[in-house]
Amino acid sequence: MHTRTTLCAFAIITSVAATPLPAQQGATVLAIRGGTVHTLAGPPISNGTVLVQDGRIAAVGSDVAVPAGALVIEASGQHVYPGFFDAITRLGLTEIGQVAVTNDTRELGSFNPHLLGATAVHPASEHIPVARANGITHAVAAPDARSGGVGGQGSLVHLDGWTVEEMLIEPSVGMIVNWPTVRLREFDRSTFSVRERTYKEAKEEYDAHRDSLSAWMEAARQYVYALDAGATVERDLKLEALGKVVGGTLPLLVTANTEREINDAVAFAEEEGARIVILGGSEAWKVVELLAEKHVPVILGPTQGLPSGEDERYDERYTQPAKLHAAGVTFAISTFNASSSRTLPYEAGTAVPHGLAAEEALKAITLYPAQILGVAGRLGTIERGKLANLIVTNGDPLEIRTQMTHLVIRGREVSLVSKHEELYRKYKARP
Repeated sequence: MHTRTTLCAFAIITSVAATPLPAQQGATVLAIRGGTVHTLAGPPISNGTVLVQDGRIAAVGSDVAVPAGALVIEASGQHVYPGFFDAITRLGLTEIGQVAVTNDTRELGSFNPHLLGATAVHPASEHIPVARANGITHAVAAPDARSGGVGGQGSLVHLDGWTVEEMLIEPSVGMIVNWPTVRLREFDRSTFSVRERTYKEAKEEYDAHRDSLSAWMEAARQYVYALDAGATVERDLKLEALGKVVGGTLPLLVTANTEREINDAVAFAEEEGARIVILGGSEAWKVVELLAEKHVPVILGPTQGLPSGEDERYDERYTQPAKLHAAGVTFAISTFNASSSRTLPYEAGTAVPHGLAAEEALKAITLYPAQILGVAGRLGTIERGKLANLIVTNGDPLEIRTQMTHLVIRGREVSLVSKHEELYRKYKARP
């Protein structure tokens, strides 16, 4: 993310989000008719119809009349769901991990709260149609943060559009922070070896990072106070952005995985009077009582992964969603990736045979991320007035054998063709 571009685009993107583009408005009436509609706001509707107009859901039910001239998707024998929401991704920010010029996930410096993920999104990324083909219709493009630093703000985008302005749903859904860790080992680039560190050295580094975060929060607090008091102050875009955090309008999205990191991050947010969402949370199951008591939501990483430590159970990640749900902790499941965003429904599906109800797994990639990130009024369920991001499937979308048959974004049917399918067809036809 290039600083000059980001700063100039900040105000432009914000204004664009408030004023929908013609392509976003859309005048076409679309009806998805005859399928079982899983609204996730009530019981499924057999032989239901979803009517879409101007990019939003106009009606849903078993007795909805389809206007003459409407485009109709016949979904008899199929299923209609809200589009999937990958809550933290690198979609649009990275293309080929080992080719540096195709990656724009992190800016220079440790503190960049003023940067928006949207300004670095590349709408033509090949990863976007691949994710879309598996039912992901919207996602947060989240910049990386260095340890103990602020990477910028995550932007919520539709996974379709010629320009980022056309794709944009919300310029900012949260401030990305990477909670510092007590690192007892570090990689020495001069010798290409791992160097052991004393606990004292590691703890001093950790404290310095934490103190720096506190200092930035206090500076933002004083900046906002001065502005509210009518004082003349030089504009500071970093403090202005952090002011939304200290003012409570924007949450801290804090990457914290270990039990200690989560405890410290929650305590920090409480001290600063800021709202917090835990990202990753590999060991969140160890502190469910704290998370439930403090009403701290968690956006979990992929369930299909190794345990957090060699002494942990093999099924630690598989069972964690069920444990959080049983404790009353609000959670979502995400991929934190670009190339693997397509696996989102299977990350949720893996939790089902390990104790999580199937509908809860679906909500973990539709409704719950929308609630956590403050956009549940627009996304997450099939209800009148919400954005028409919808999928039609021939079975349970959490099962790998199920196929997406139709995908709708902003009220328009979008192609399910991706580079994966194009290559499959090309080499299947090879003589």
